[in-house]
Amino acid sequence: MKRSAEITALEERLGHRFDTPDRLRRALTHSSMSSPGREDNQRLEFLGDRVLGLVMAEALLGSDRHASEGLLAPRFNALVRKETCAEVAREIDLGAALKLGRSEMMSGGRRKMALLGDAMEAVIAAVYLDAGFDTAKAMILRLWGNRIAQVEEDARDPKTSLQEWAQARGMPPPAYVEVGRTGPDHAPVFTIEARLANGETAQATAGAKRKAEQHAAAALLAKLGGD
Repeated sequence: MKRSAEITALEERLGHRFDTPDRLRRALTHSSMSSPGREDNQRLEFLGDRVLGLVMAEALLGSDRHASEGLLAPRFNALVRKETCAEVAREIDLGAALKLGRSEMMSGGRRKMALLGDAMEAVIAAVYLDAGFDTAKAMILRLWGNRIAQVEEDARDPKTSLQEWAQARGMPPPAYVEVGRTGPDHAPVFTIEARLANGETAQATAGAKRKAEQHAAAALLAKLGGD
């Protein structure tokens, strides 16, 4: 079947030319445009989610060979969540190629996070079916760019590290409670207490609430001694 200019342009942005362009067309077809002769992308979305998950799991295991499952899980979730898929979709202007019904189009469907995330997963599945796992993996790693390295960097945030510490031990996430506030409204100073479900706590003070939370998390981690 003949390629449209729209499909050709998207293939260039994806870095993959389809042997069967209809796979890409189906991946771009929202349920609002489905009909007896036109399948939507929901089944492809289901498959693409699994392909993406395997690629990211492999990448994380390879990038940190000593991390426990409890440390890897939140990093994995950050890389495969719908919001991240939608971010990638926006970067390659996937929304411009979506096949939407009139109501979805009028309501801004090309910009909706859920639609973009679903379509990105469907496109991953289409590439996998068209050319195999290795090709899909190469595309995913290229499109996700430095996000894998960035999620490792984010993990060094004391709040993230404390959450991972708690998660690895079956605890709920830490709580951050404002226990004091001084100074004028235009320049407040916050005292925050980081609390774990096991009763461990630590406090810190800073001129910004987030900074105080980070300092409190760091203090609690130091108190725990890396246990």
